Amino acid sequence: MYRAIISSVMFGMTASAMAQTSTAQTPPPSCSSAAHHAFDFWLGAWEVTDISGNVAGDNVIAAEEGGCLLVERWTSASGGTGQSYNFLDPANGKWRQIWVSKGAVIDYSGGLTDTGSMKLEGEIAYQVSGQTAPFTGEWTLNSDGSVTQHFEQYNADTNSWDDWFTGVYVRKAPTE
Repeated sequence: MYRAIISSVMFGMTASAMAQTSTAQTPPPSCSSAAHHAFDFWLGAWEVTDISGNVAGDNVIAAEEGGCLLVERWTSASGGTGQSYNFLDPANGKWRQIWVSKGAVIDYSGGLTDTGSMKLEGEIAYQVSGQTAPFTGEWTLNSDGSVTQHFEQYNADTNSWDDWFTGVYVRKAPTE
C-alpha cells in the first residue's frame, strides 16, 4: 500500500513537471510581424475634434493580448460611449474592427492603402431600427503626429457616399 501511494505521488509529480516543461516550451502566439503593427500609429490617449475644431470627445486605444488586439474606448463630449476591438484576422490577413455602442454596431475590415492610411470597409447596423448600410472608415497619420479619422455611409436614396464623421485626433500630454 505504502509503495502504491509513493508511486502515485511520484507519477503525479513527474506528469506535473512534464506539463510545465511542455507549456514553458510552447511559445505564445506571435503578433510581432509588421502587419500586426500596421495600426500602431493609432495607439494612445487622444482628444478628438470635429473638422470645425469643436471637441467631439476623448479616445484611448491600447494594445492588449500581447499586442494581438487594439482596444478602443471612446467617450463623446456629451457622455456617450463606445468600444471597438481591432485585430489582424489570421484567416485572411486583413485588419478587422468591430465597434459597439448603444447607437450602432460596425463590422468592417481592410488594411493599409498605398498612401499608408488604414481603410476598412463593411457595414453599420443601427441598434434601435436595425437598419443597415455599407460603411467605411479611414485613419490617416498626419505629419504632425495627429490622426485624421474619416467615416462615410452609403446612401441608397442618392446612390452616393455621405460623410458620417470626420475627426482629428491630437495626442494628449502624458500625465504623471
